[in-house]
Amino acid sequence: MPPMRALVAGVVSAALLAGCATPEARTRTALERTGLSRPVSACMAGRMVDRLSLAQLQRLGRLGRLQRAGDFEEFLRLTRALRDPEILAVVSSSGLVCTVRN
Repeated sequence: MPPMRALVAGVVSAALLAGCATPEARTRTALERTGLSRPVSACMAGRMVDRLSLAQLQRLGRLGRLQRAGDFEEFLRLTRALRDPEILAVVSSSGLVCTVRN
């Protein structure tokens, strides 16, 4: 296979695999990027995926500023900007439960 064709095939394969990530895995990764620990992120992602719709998770995911939150308090402040009481309730309760557990 010519080098350029191999590169394109590799990029396409990587994109397809990235599309296979579950909402929970994507949520966990996004939470880790905000600075939350791996155990807390995994716990929160599981709870959030069980309690929020896919559309709500996508709204959270589109808040790119969340990745620069730095701490959970800032993460909650940015989440409030979505003006969705259900998202805020699930994120805040999940944060509390998961922090205590881990």
